[in-house]
Amino acid sequence: MTMYTLKDITRPSGGFAMLAVDQREAMRLMFAAAGAPVPVTDQHLTDFKVNAAKILSPYASAILVDQQFCYRQIVEQQAVANSCAMIVAADEFIPGNGIPVDSVVIDKNIDAQAVRRDGGKALKLLVLWRSDEDPQQRLEMVSAFNKLCHDNGLLSIIEPVVRPPRRSAVFNREQAIIDAAKELGDSGADLYKVEMPLFGKGTQQELLAASQKLNEQINMPWVILSSGVDDKLFPRAVQVAMQAGASGFLAGRAVWSSVVGLPDTEMMLRDVSVPKLQRLGEIVDEMMARR
Repeated sequence: MTMYTLKDITRPSGGFAMLAVDQREAMRLMFAAAGAPVPVTDQHLTDFKVNAAKILSPYASAILVDQQFCYRQIVEQQAVANSCAMIVAADEFIPGNGIPVDSVVIDKNIDAQAVRRDGGKALKLLVLWRSDEDPQQRLEMVSAFNKLCHDNGLLSIIEPVVRPPRRSAVFNREQAIIDAAKELGDSGADLYKVEMPLFGKGTQQELLAASQKLNEQINMPWVILSSGVDDKLFPRAVQVAMQAGASGFLAGRAVWSSVVGLPDTEMMLRDVSVPKLQRLGEIVDEMMARR
């Protein structure tokens, strides 16, 4: 069995310009917040994700989809451009404490062989990182996930996202991102997907210093995500992170959140989101060319 390599999910430049549409209940909340008709149905989410795949995948090196709302439909409708790889989320989100994702496990329904047959190149796992939870458990979950991917010739992408500790009100997000990278940055995955330091705010110098600190902890290629970053600041965030050693992005909200809940979704995705994604791809290529 051939093993896929990172080349299978990058642009020709070697940089990653990847689109995420695997948001689940968080996306439902975004639709509700944008004033979409309530209740926001599963079909609403599926339609948006499939449209986004059809319209945006020609401009992405890979697209991240979820089993719950769109994987099947995207495969059946051949919604992903041939030039774009498919990544499937292998995480099951467990809600609690009033939030859509309070804990995460590897989804037992994930069939890695079927993902491969359907043309998928990689799986992605969200890892929630809290300073007061057992690091051993996280490392074991990542290790099991890496094995699932590699036994089936797929790439392994981990996404550590930091959360406040369960038993304390003290939370330093920036330090937590570094601590999570220390713990998981050498855990045997193929790619590390990380939150942007400082939410992409601050001066270029501050962002660069914070990103360099992160780069020192991650012993594999890494990309940034866009959640929590103003979409107007995200292009700069990609540029600065790449200057510090990142290899691109895997992002959804910075590309399509501004069109959520608007009428004429397809037209809006074409007019608003396509240029954003194209520009981000150009930044990735420009930064790779400087290496």
